[in-house]
Parts: sequence; C-alpha cells; structure tokens
Amino acid sequence: MLCRDRNFIINYLKIKTVDTQSYKTVSLNAATVNKEWVVIDATDLALGRLAARVALVLRGKNKPGFTPHVDCGDNVIIVNAEKVALKGKKMTDRVYVRYTGYPGGQRFSTPKEILAKRPTELVRMAVKGMLPKTRLGDKIYGNLYVYAGPEHPHQAQNPKTITLDEI
Repeated sequence: MLCRDRNFIINYLKIKTVDTQSYKTVSLNAATVNKEWVVIDATDLALGRLAARVALVLRGKNKPGFTPHVDCGDNVIIVNAEKVALKGKKMTDRVYVRYTGYPGGQRFSTPKEILAKRPTELVRMAVKGMLPKTRLGDKIYGNLYVYAGPEHPHQAQNPKTITLDEI
C-alpha cells in the first residue's frame, strides 16, 4: 500500500513538471511588430481577389504572429490601379450608390465612370469594404497607397514586389 502511494506521488510530481508550458502564445504590440513595405501590380487582376488579398496583408493575417487588436500588417503599395479587371458586364452594369446627405442627394455611378474620374478610387473602395469598420480598421486603411500608373514615390522604403500567389 505504501509503495503504491509512493509511486503515485512520484508520477504525480513528474506529470506536474512535464505539464507546465514550455512555450507561450506570442502577442504582438506596437513596439514589437515588424512592418514591411510591399508592392503589388494590379494589371489585369480581378478587383475582388486583389482587394481580398490586400486586405489580408494590411491586417497582418498572413504573418504567424497575427494579433487581432494590433496593427501588425504591412504597408501596401498598389500600382497600375487603372488597369484592374472586372469580368463580364460588371464594368457597366454594377452600380455604386452614395448619398450626399441632402434631400434628393442619392448619386449612382458605374465602375467605368469611377475609373474615368478617379482611377485609384475603385481599388480603394473595394479594399476598405474588406477591412474592419472600427478605429483599428481606419488606422490600417492608412497603410494603403494606391497609384494609377506604374510609378510610386516610396522607393526609399525599399519595398519588395509580390504577386497575389505569394500571399
């Protein structure tokens, strides 16, 4: 009987020492996050797929240390936004609705009209719709830089060029 109790105590102590955590969940904060700069060329890419992947990178969900309440995503530069693709009749049949705030102030526009007036706005609207609608989402949205042509003024940050397949 004494031997059985002794073995039980020894095994219990072994389990207690082995059962302790040898690792901890990493939770990033503003000081420990590693933000990079990436460039994505939007030429002939589907608008929705592009926006979804960019929102993922902006949020930081592609990193192993993703923390939901921290801005741990990368700064994203999108070039050639005017060459984004919409399949089928979406360029003319899709309608975006906005409201000015005045009576009778409802305005309608198609992607073709938006690209003609402001080429970067279509990509911006698509990405913004896929980010959280919170203060953190607004802060993350500030890490997006969209340009209509192939040039951008962020060469000093040494951005690396990636494709959608690498995300």
